[in-house]
Amino acid sequence: MSEGMDGCAMLGAVETRSVSPVFVGRAGELTALTEALSRATAGEPQALLIGGEAGVGKTRLIEEFLDTACARGAVVALGGCVELGADGLPFAPFATALRSLRRRLPEELAAAADGQQAELARLLPELGEPGSHESSDEDSTARLFELTVRLLERLAADRTIVLVLEDLHWADASTRHLLTYLLRTLRRGRIVVVASYRADDIHRRHPLRPLLAELDRLRTIRRIELARFTRTEVHRQLTGILAAEPDPGLVEEVFGRSDGNAFFVEELIVSHEAGCAAGQLSDSLRDLLLVRVETLPEDAQRIARIVAEGGSTVEYGLLAAVARLTEDELIEALRAAVGANLLLAVPDGDGYRFRHSLVREAVSDDLLPGERSRLNRRYAEALEADPGLVRADERANRLATYWYHAHDPAKALPAVLSASVATRKRHAYAEQLRLLERAMELWDEAPAEIRGSLRPMDYAEAYPACGCDPESAALSYLDLLAEAAIAARLSGDRERALKICKTALRLLGDAESGDPLRAAWFWTERARLQSNLGRGDGWEEIARAQELVKGLPPSAVHAVVLVGAAGWGMLRNPGPDALAAAERAVEYARLVNAESIELNARLTLGTLMTAAGDVEAGLREMHAVRERTSALGQFTETVRAHINISSALESLGRSAEAVEVADTGIRVARAYGLVDSVGWVESNRAESLFSLGSWGEIGEIATRLLRSATSSKPRGSASLRLAQLAVARGELDAARRHLADARAAYGSRDTIPQYVLPMAQVEIAVAAAEGRIEDVRTQLAAAEQAGFPPSTHRYGWPLLLTAVTAEADSRGLPAADEGRAEALAVVRRSVRALATPAPVWKAYSRQVSEEIARAEGRETAARWAEVAAAYAPLERPYQLARAHHRHADALLVEGGRREEATALLRQAHATAVRLGAGPLREDVELLAARARLSLTEEKQVPAPAEPGDDTFGLTPREQDVLRLVAAGRTNRQIAEELFISPKTASVHVSNILAKLGVAGRGEAAALAHRLHLLDTPL
Repeated sequence: MSEGMDGCAMLGAVETRSVSPVFVGRAGELTALTEALSRATAGEPQALLIGGEAGVGKTRLIEEFLDTACARGAVVALGGCVELGADGLPFAPFATALRSLRRRLPEELAAAADGQQAELARLLPELGEPGSHESSDEDSTARLFELTVRLLERLAADRTIVLVLEDLHWADASTRHLLTYLLRTLRRGRIVVVASYRADDIHRRHPLRPLLAELDRLRTIRRIELARFTRTEVHRQLTGILAAEPDPGLVEEVFGRSDGNAFFVEELIVSHEAGCAAGQLSDSLRDLLLVRVETLPEDAQRIARIVAEGGSTVEYGLLAAVARLTEDELIEALRAAVGANLLLAVPDGDGYRFRHSLVREAVSDDLLPGERSRLNRRYAEALEADPGLVRADERANRLATYWYHAHDPAKALPAVLSASVATRKRHAYAEQLRLLERAMELWDEAPAEIRGSLRPMDYAEAYPACGCDPESAALSYLDLLAEAAIAARLSGDRERALKICKTALRLLGDAESGDPLRAAWFWTERARLQSNLGRGDGWEEIARAQELVKGLPPSAVHAVVLVGAAGWGMLRNPGPDALAAAERAVEYARLVNAESIELNARLTLGTLMTAAGDVEAGLREMHAVRERTSALGQFTETVRAHINISSALESLGRSAEAVEVADTGIRVARAYGLVDSVGWVESNRAESLFSLGSWGEIGEIATRLLRSATSSKPRGSASLRLAQLAVARGELDAARRHLADARAAYGSRDTIPQYVLPMAQVEIAVAAAEGRIEDVRTQLAAAEQAGFPPSTHRYGWPLLLTAVTAEADSRGLPAADEGRAEALAVVRRSVRALATPAPVWKAYSRQVSEEIARAEGRETAARWAEVAAAYAPLERPYQLARAHHRHADALLVEGGRREEATALLRQAHATAVRLGAGPLREDVELLAARARLSLTEEKQVPAPAEPGDDTFGLTPREQDVLRLVAAGRTNRQIAEELFISPKTASVHVSNILAKLGVAGRGEAAALAHRLHLLDTPL
């Protein structure tokens, strides 16, 4: 047993005073907690937030609940957020809770963490050495979070676990993010998560405030706000503390002064027992809290001041080193502080903390400035002399904090930089950023010889060495800015990252040409951030970076710039320039032995080769990258390979293969906790499922993406898939809503074709369904003006087909005749810009051509048969059904082939019903009814047609009115032409709309022409 443990053990029997022995009030709140425990035990995860002002009784309520939980056999894991000066330790409450679970369930936790120990060691170092760190891996934090949630779910599969996280108002950003992720994604397991926070500390700009607002939107989380005690409850509390009936005057005085705050009630009683009469209690809250301290012996007061400055908890060995008392003197001082209920021995540990943080804050605030600096220096010196005095995962951060508050820049700068490296290795990027900003603050204050002794390879890994030897060159301020920019981006604070890049480029200024590699790196990073934030496409920044590295010898930075240029082209203009940039990036990365950059470049190269028509070679290259990155453990890049391969296969019309690749990618991503990557792969999978006619899964996938995706683009793609599905099913309001969500997620400053063209296609489809032909033409013209870059046939053909189908459906409407020729000319010009590199796009091309013919009144059944034949072997059921419908329509118009038309309509109808494609189903049923064809397989002899049967119940007079509506006449014009009153004309129009099941005159006219309702009966 350590000396510290001996010290704690010696104090174990010390009697404490003034803590209420009776649990007062809180019946409703305790009931809510115990009910949550019961639901969790039944297998439904629960989450509760407990808020209240300091001293109101949050901890006491939690302790009472935990007694109940333990009595019911639950495993309790308690972790508190740590305040260290003004700093929090990354993931401190989760690390403490997991450490507790490991002590209670060692074998079970080892089994739950099996295979992921290296990653989970970032939270719990006892699991082993942390895995390799990838500085540019934007999935790293999400991966750690996903594995943590999965670990808890596995542990809670066979037992009830109560996870308590206290003092969220001190939580570091990484803890807040992990808690948010846990509460958003926890879906199974017998687990209760309880978190508490000090409500009176949550000011308007407190970082916890947005988290609370976000959690309020999650219906699965219950908020409990603790109110102060009533007069009756204060009376019961005093009775418990005094073990006797209190004097009524004392009750009134204490209640009036405490205002019902449970902790203040206790402190007022301490003051009273120290000799203050009821009317002489201190007017100052701080003085009141210090009463307990001032009654202690001098050594005990000194210990209290040392512990107050050491952090939330101070280890016994560290306390002994700083106090510089003999062991007997230290034990006696601790005995007095614990006996006065000022300090508490930490359960399951070897340290001490204040019983309540309000007292610690009061004692700390009472320190003189010089006294505070001296104590921090002593802490730092003791920790440097014996690093084993604190846990390894806390050591770097605490040493950095102590030296910083000791106001010694020469010592603080290296310590802060070392702490930034430690937090980076734990994927606590927000804390890394805070430490780097502190290093920048200290930079000019630190002596030049200290700065000169620092090396980039020790503290900065954001970008490759820029033409210098990292082992001999000194760390520069620009190195810190680069590291801070990456930390900000990886923590999700892209705005801050962009500001840091702008600061660096401003510092470089006219000297860019003297340090071109550093400048080029910052311009490339700025391009990425501009695009991510929707501030532009980033091309100006990439072009500037390319200009800076032009003519320079090969370097890793040069390769990074070329990869950026190739990636930009891959998404926006995948032509020869992008292909050349990718090839040079691969070459340069190989020359400087930067394999991770090379693999990134090769994946982009393979994608561009496939887009350029070198399909098999491009696919081979991407598959090779997938295998190599998997072997190297670079799983983020492995999943990116699955994303690009599945996308390439879909572009080739090989949708079934694309789904298989996506399924494998999803398994890999989930196995390694790559949450954001899962979103990208699932988005691709949903697109391929739509093509294959597996529409039932798309809604579930999209809903899951909207809930869990951490990047805006996968969320935008989820909304886009829902919009496409809604249009195909005739749910126009939903389509508009989902389309608006997609636009918001994608942004409007960076017009990437793979997002812009499908959104335009949905907008055209909605306008066409509502009979707004002019809006269809406006959108088509805008698409032509923006252009169809190479390899955008996958998005261009559906857009053109939607637009030209709207033109064909509106043929015969006088209001639509004007402008049709120009619209069809736009379609013909656009067709010439689109490739047909696979059978599916050849089928689209045939369909577009025949829709042009239909719009011009020259369609033929034979050519529609060719369209259907082109789709038949392609696993495109929706497109095939549409072709069957048009083929049947043409056969019926040409006459004499009713049996063939019937078979085609039955196939189309079966597909429409299976898919839930409402508009297609309606068109098929209306055409069949118009032609008096049965859509069922039973042999039936059609009954003699009643008058009006072939016109859906329209009377002869309503048919006359419909002809005039289709000609664009108003009600008054119809009345004049048919010699009826305008009111009668209005009634006829209303009846027509009801019988046809349409919403407006335009839709009625379009439907009449599309189904030949005004022609000779079929």
